[in-house]
Amino acid sequence: METKIPNVFSNADITVTYNPKTCIHAERCSRELSSVFRNSIIPWIDLDAAPTRQIINQINKCPSGALSFNSNQKKAC
Repeated sequence: METKIPNVFSNADITVTYNPKTCIHAERCSRELSSVFRNSIIPWIDLDAAPTRQIINQINKCPSGALSFNSNQKKAC
């Protein structure tokens, strides 16, 4: 049985996780934000290609939940 490990991409603001096992390949991410979610270039996610808010908005549109993110900003106590 093949287990696919999620792919993790980070910048100063966020860490994005892509779980290929969950992905239904709707291609919504690459159609709507192709500068970040690229089909033919490795690494296929370029977090420096758009503002963080725009990337988060696109991740929230993922129909399968294969894309998720966490903030890298430390919260004040």
